[in-house]
Amino acid sequence: MENSQNNNRMVLLLIAGIPLIMILAATWLWYFVVRGDLDLVGALGTANSGMLIQPPRQIDDETILNQAGVPYPYVEHTPSQWTMLIPGGPRCAAACERQLYLTRQIHLGIGKDFNRLRRMYASESTVADTRLALDSLSDESAVPDSFDDLLASEHRGTEAVRLPAGAAGRLFPEWKADPSTWYLVDPRGWIMMSYDAGVSYKDVIGDLKFLLKNSSS
Repeated sequence: MENSQNNNRMVLLLIAGIPLIMILAATWLWYFVVRGDLDLVGALGTANSGMLIQPPRQIDDETILNQAGVPYPYVEHTPSQWTMLIPGGPRCAAACERQLYLTRQIHLGIGKDFNRLRRMYASESTVADTRLALDSLSDESAVPDSFDDLLASEHRGTEAVRLPAGAAGRLFPEWKADPSTWYLVDPRGWIMMSYDAGVSYKDVIGDLKFLLKNSSS
């Protein structure tokens, strides 16, 4: 009888001690991650198909403007949405149009989480000054007369913003190296991940569904 009671006490102590052990272990692990002694992402790997931006870049470190030249702070306009951001230049050729088309299809394909995502086009050039250099569109629609018309007819709801001179290179160096690159930005303005033409539509959808499922925003 006494042995049975002692065993029961031991079991209760072990059960009560498990949360404490987990807290201590998590604290120890976080301590070494913060100190830089442990690369948790590198050690465990990641399930995402895009490339993590390390460290993330804050988009509001640059002065974002709307098309009229009025300041347009990112965090004031995307309080609870993640953004698929497409960088652009003075001309929109095949890679630019393909990014716009792909992100539109991804946005439609995300289903019930549609309203938790938005699309943004960011360039140092105004939309009116951007030259459309296309022979065809990805969905085989007729090519519009201008880039402004392309956004209005094919990409309604895509917010077009302007960046100061030189900002595209600072915020989007991957895009400078590979024009097929576009980005995922969190609701607080942190550029978190980049994607390029080598990542499939289905893989991006998988990343986004996982992210939105495990995100409070």
